[in-house]
Amino acid sequence: MATDNAAVNFSELVNKNKQTLARLKESPRLLLHRRDGEDLVLTTATRAEQDRTVVSAATRMLAAVARREPGSMELLLDILPDAFPWVRFLPEPDLHAFAVELVDTMRAADSVNNSASVAQLLIAWQHTAEAHSAPDLLAALTGQHDEDYGQAPDPRHAS
Repeated sequence: MATDNAAVNFSELVNKNKQTLARLKESPRLLLHRRDGEDLVLTTATRAEQDRTVVSAATRMLAAVARREPGSMELLLDILPDAFPWVRFLPEPDLHAFAVELVDTMRAADSVNNSASVAQLLIAWQHTAEAHSAPDLLAALTGQHDEDYGQAPDPRHAS
């Protein structure tokens, strides 16, 4: 059984639905490319429920570990760089804030069966780490400039 996702054009699903759907026996998911919209992913209901069960179990285990013992947060902070190498650029207080926010957001997202907030959180924190990795960018974003260029002109009066 193949582990890679198969990809076809959406029109293939419409025009050759039986053959296209048969590909789900070989692949866990079928990526449907659309010409006029966002690509879609097709999977079986059983496989989607299995994926949901695994993510939910991992979320509950992570949350339990993070809250179980006083030293567990330190363990989480120690393993985060293995999962997310970019956290090495975060200052220590931000790393701790990320860990807490990640666990809390994962628990909340699991409770409503919607992981979009977790994905957004990861993207936002990664961008924060990117800013910390570039001193010039960090200075520009935090307003810590060596030079003051004075008041910006009113754009309504620009020629």
